[in-house]
Amino acid sequence: MADLIYTSFKKRLGDGTFDMDADTFRCALFTSSHTPDAAQTVFADLTGEASGTGYTAGGVTLANVTWTTVDTTAVLDADDPSWTDASVTARYAVIYKSGEANGLTNPLVCLLDFGEDKGVTAGTFTVTFNASGILVLS
Repeated sequence: MADLIYTSFKKRLGDGTFDMDADTFRCALFTSSHTPDAAQTVFADLTGEASGTGYTAGGVTLANVTWTTVDTTAVLDADDPSWTDASVTARYAVIYKSGEANGLTNPLVCLLDFGEDKGVTAGTFTVTFNASGILVLS
């Protein structure tokens, strides 16, 4: 499975559901039991969220979120999220908007696939975003 951008995000990017400059975005971890599906719309649609010491359901709020353009490309980026003193295993990270918008609660943005299970025991679990950004629209 490769990374994916949820179809609902693509559709709702232009209708005011997302304000990429002002919204609060979160990153949550999911295990290999999760089945990614581009047709999923909101966080509540997802199953298989990771659990473990140091990890809180719903994930963490992304810090220093930016929505910029570089030439003809739009880029969503943020600091790499991490969980300290954690014992957790995950296969995927899901980025979603925190809160309500246009009748949706916690609408999904994208899913990042680590390619295999990634875990830590009594350490720091970090999702390292691509150097080009979390999401690149060209």
